[in-house]
Amino acid sequence: MSEQNEDQITTEEQTSSNEIEQLKQSLNNCEDKLKRSLADYINLERKTKSDIQNGIAEKLDKFIIQFLTIYDDLVRAKEILKKENPEAQGLDGILKNIDSLLESYGVTPINALGEIFDPNLHEAIAVINDNSLDDNTITKELRKGYISRNRTLRPTLVEIAKKSQ
Repeated sequence: MSEQNEDQITTEEQTSSNEIEQLKQSLNNCEDKLKRSLADYINLERKTKSDIQNGIAEKLDKFIIQFLTIYDDLVRAKEILKKENPEAQGLDGILKNIDSLLESYGVTPINALGEIFDPNLHEAIAVINDNSLDDNTITKELRKGYISRNRTLRPTLVEIAKKSQ
């Protein structure tokens, strides 16, 4: 073969080699973009799912808080009814059904009486002097509080003891 033919073949091989390198680089860029796009999609899917779950939980919590106000009214009505007529027990069954319903949705009452005050669970609205109790011991529940999914829906309104100085 002549030198000219060999130079032409070498030039064509270099050109082909350069094109192959460019195509490989382009392929790598496309693969990288695809991986990033897939990761972005997965992250968006997770965030959307989380946002939906949080939105549902927030709406359910708001409903339960409003429902608890009605529940409190029924408890007060039961207490008044029992004072007037100790034989009256009609509301007991209703309240048991409500307790069961709340429990089925993961709503549990906060048991505060005798516990130490916790600002995450309780709201102190009265203080009494009592040297026989430790400071911040809860002496009275004025309104029941509730927890749902490890979050305080409504704090318990309490009276706490302080030692007189």
